[in-house]
Amino acid sequence: MFERLKRMIRSVVGWFIELGEDPEMILRQNVKDMQDQVPAMNQSIAMIKANQTLLQKEKDQLEEQIRSLTAKIKAALKTGRRDLALNFTTTLEQAKTDLTATEGQLKVATEAYEKAASVKSVFLRQIEAKSKEAMNAVQTKKRAEWQAKVADAMESFKVAGIDATHDEMVGRIQTEAAEKEARMHVALDNIDHQAIEVEKEAQSLEANETLRQIEMEMGLVSPEATTESTSQAEKTIGPRERTR
Repeated sequence: MFERLKRMIRSVVGWFIELGEDPEMILRQNVKDMQDQVPAMNQSIAMIKANQTLLQKEKDQLEEQIRSLTAKIKAALKTGRRDLALNFTTTLEQAKTDLTATEGQLKVATEAYEKAASVKSVFLRQIEAKSKEAMNAVQTKKRAEWQAKVADAMESFKVAGIDATHDEMVGRIQTEAAEKEARMHVALDNIDHQAIEVEKEAQSLEANETLRQIEMEMGLVSPEATTESTSQAEKTIGPRERTR
């Protein structure tokens, strides 16, 4: 009874704990939270990639501008227009400065994109690993719950008194069988075996006497032999039979 009460209290407390914190639900929620971060990460990576693309286009435009200005400077010098070539040179120097700055920004943007892509790859692998780990944990939990149910079922056999009932019934059958066997022995002991044996012997003597009478009538034996045989037969009969 005490064991049943203790198990009942333990089950109620366990139910409240599981109600407030289910490991399976928490693991599933953790995986979902990680998966929910992927869209935000993709958006950030897309912004970094867009910045890289813009800087790459700006770099290409500056390089094209530098080539164009260089050609114009050369053409102005050939025609003797040094003043015009000087103006183009000023613009060329500014374009080269802008190109240097753009190349630096592009390098940073490229490195940021590569790092973000690497972080995303690692994060996705972590999500996959955590998902597998969570699923394995859930399966382990389910196996443990099944084993617990089996254990409870096995324990309930004893708690419900099944084992005791089984042993009691087997003992009762054995006791009843022993009692019936004892009654049979007692009944056999109460029978007068001696009287039965005497009765059998008397019947045998009567049969012999009848046979001698027939033999005497047929002249097969003499009366003297018959008298002697009768005397010897009477000696073998007990007092009880003589009284009869």
